[in-house]
Amino acid sequence: MFAITKTDLLKLKKSRDFWIPMLIMAALFFVVLPTIILYSITVLQKLQSVRDIGSALAPLQQVAGEAGKPATYNVTVNLFAALAVVVPMTICSAIGANTLVGERERGTGEFLAHSPASEREIYFGKLIASLLPGYFATVVGFGLYALVVNTIVGPQVGGWFFPTGDWWIMMFWVVPPFLALALSLILRVSARVKSAAAAQQASGLVTLPLIILTYAQSSGSAFGEAGGALIVGAVAWIGALVGLWRGSRAVSRPRLMGIDV
Repeated sequence: MFAITKTDLLKLKKSRDFWIPMLIMAALFFVVLPTIILYSITVLQKLQSVRDIGSALAPLQQVAGEAGKPATYNVTVNLFAALAVVVPMTICSAIGANTLVGERERGTGEFLAHSPASEREIYFGKLIASLLPGYFATVVGFGLYALVVNTIVGPQVGGWFFPTGDWWIMMFWVVPPFLALALSLILRVSARVKSAAAAQQASGLVTLPLIILTYAQSSGSAFGEAGGALIVGAVAWIGALVGLWRGSRAVSRPRLMGIDV
């Protein structure tokens, strides 16, 4: 299983046409856009002529329950929750959609089918190889985002404050099971379809509802509903474990060789 994971990760490392755009996307979402938006709000708040922005942002402050905090704090904690969802889901789904059907298209599925690894080990090896890059990019991006936030917003709230407790729950309890659940579905699709293009299209249909659901919950947890986040995370973990266990049945040696698709 780990040999398959290592092989796939080495292949991915050599695919610069894949990971360079993904790296740019992660940097854009986690560093560039937050820096521009937060710095712009900070500058605007200091201008006498645009103090009306404070009243415009008052509803957001009331909803967030942080009326005593500056607008940049609320934007940081509440509005950028999508970063933790969109980036890893995009990367993981792009890798997972191609991981099994790609073996058939490259003509390497037969070698994998005749390997000593069991079908379940092949499945989980592919799963780990699809999950690690997306989640690794998210953790690194999360650290860079925290640095940007604390550098720009920290002086306004009396020091470093991010990540908050709700963000820790979201990053390490809510997001991982949703990624695993999405990949369990995507790998099942990748094992059954006949082309990588079809797998990519199907993965979009799978991930879009999960992105919406995860973002809705992550935003809710950032608004202080930590108890709800813990419950949703627990349910997602159960669903992910069931989905992964059942999804492993989709991988078969005939399918890897293109005989039974």
